[in-house]
Amino acid sequence: MRAKDFFANLLYLVLAVALALLVQTFLIRPFIVSGNSMDPIIENKEYLIINEISYRFREPQRGEVVVFRAPPEPDKYYIKRVIGLPGETVLLRGTTVTIKNAAHPDGFTLDEPYLTHDHQSNSLTVTVPEGSYFVMGDNRDASYDSRGWGPLPKTNIKGFALLRLFPFSKITLLPGKETYAETN
Repeated sequence: MRAKDFFANLLYLVLAVALALLVQTFLIRPFIVSGNSMDPIIENKEYLIINEISYRFREPQRGEVVVFRAPPEPDKYYIKRVIGLPGETVLLRGTTVTIKNAAHPDGFTLDEPYLTHDHQSNSLTVTVPEGSYFVMGDNRDASYDSRGWGPLPKTNIKGFALLRLFPFSKITLLPGKETYAETN
């Protein structure tokens, strides 16, 4: 191999690695789910691609599944669903979640068809401060979330679940994303 070919290949390899690092640092990142807090919608050991760029241009939305650095364990990543937005009051009564906000001062109840466990018996009222979100796992009995450590600062959020790649039989765009009707 000629020296010119060697350096051309080396340059190609360096550029490919640099591009991969840039994409992973600023655009998308792989994420392997560890735990059962989002069962049955997103399960343990599933392989996801996380969109890390969108929240630089828009705010997280209710119903999105987000990956973030956990406030109680900042060296770990958690995955949960956005339930309450900045400025809203989240009321938990048994298995019922009610949201009060400017558009719905009397509140509206979230329809959560993805929940399969109804054993939790919470009684909690939290007003979400600006710049924070109230997040919960879908498997509420197995989830350590905003009910335990409070609202999640937006700065901790790394991105949302864009794509489920594994298992292959469950490849899904926006896995777990839920849209709620905000009616009383």
